[in-house]
Amino acid sequence: MESFSTHTGIVATLNRSNVDTDQIIPKQFLKSIQRTGYGPNAFFDWRYTDDGKPNTDFELNDPRFAGRSILATRNNFGCGSSREHAVWALVQDGYRVIIAPWKEVNGERVPGFADIFRSNATKNGLLTVELSEEEIEQIFSAVASNLGQVATVDLPSQKITFQEPNALVFGFDIDKGSKERLLEGLDDIALTLQYEEDITRFETSYDPYIPVES
Repeated sequence: MESFSTHTGIVATLNRSNVDTDQIIPKQFLKSIQRTGYGPNAFFDWRYTDDGKPNTDFELNDPRFAGRSILATRNNFGCGSSREHAVWALVQDGYRVIIAPWKEVNGERVPGFADIFRSNATKNGLLTVELSEEEIEQIFSAVASNLGQVATVDLPSQKITFQEPNALVFGFDIDKGSKERLLEGLDDIALTLQYEEDITRFETSYDPYIPVES
C-alpha cells in the first residue's frame, strides 16, 4: 500500500454523525470480485439522485470541494458492518485523511471511529485522526469561511496545520503500531513478509509428520 508521511490537500466537511459502512459503500456494490472501481460509488445513496445524476443537496458534491482529499466529519464514523470495501471506496475516491471527534457520554470517552473501520483504514493507507468536538467545530468554521481551505497533515510530528487565512494547528494522538505501518506503507502481507527469512527457515526445518504411538 502507499505509505503516508505528510499530505497537503483541500478539506471537505460532512456534517453527519454515525455514518455507517453501508452509507459509505452500499451493499449492492459488494458483489464485485475486484478490489477496484469503488470510488465513484462512495456515499452512493446520498451522492446521486434516483436518475443517477449528482445530488446537489449532498454537501460533498459542493464544487468548492472539488479535488478534496481530507474529510472532516462527525462522531462514530465507519460504524456498522466490518466491510473493508468502505475504506477501499474512500481511498479510491481520493481521500487520504479522515478526521472525526471523540466525545464524552456519561463520563466515558466515545471514539470518533468504529474500531474495525479504523483498523481497516490503517491497513489501506488511510489515516484516521481523532480530535475533540471543539477542535472539529473550529475546522468546520474554517472550511465554511474559506473557499478551498487547505491543510497539511504531518504524521511524523502528529500535527494538522491549516493554511491562511485560518492558521490553525492541531496535535493528534496515534498508537505506535499504526503510525509505523502507515509511515512504512505496510499492509498485512508486507508486514508478514518482514519475517520472510524466519518463515522460510521454519518451513525448511519443520517436520509436519506426527508419529502415532501404537
